[in-house]
Amino acid sequence: MNRIKQLAINEEGFVFDPLTGDSFTVNQTGLFILQKLKEGKETEQIVKELTEEFEVSQEEAERDLIDFVEKLRSYRLL
Repeated sequence: MNRIKQLAINEEGFVFDPLTGDSFTVNQTGLFILQKLKEGKETEQIVKELTEEFEVSQEEAERDLIDFVEKLRSYRLL
């Protein structure tokens, strides 16, 4: 079950899961990725936007996205 859309996220990267009551913080990259996932964007589009927003290579953007998505899966948010 994808719970990303239910998360409450503020502009500073504070994230609250209303289902569990858990909260955590993310850095700018994590915040950007979470926002794009909430918008329903696909992996390829997120990678493209990461390279534009943070001026990183496609390889670095892909690696960051994969690592972050795996972390979200470990918390059962994806």
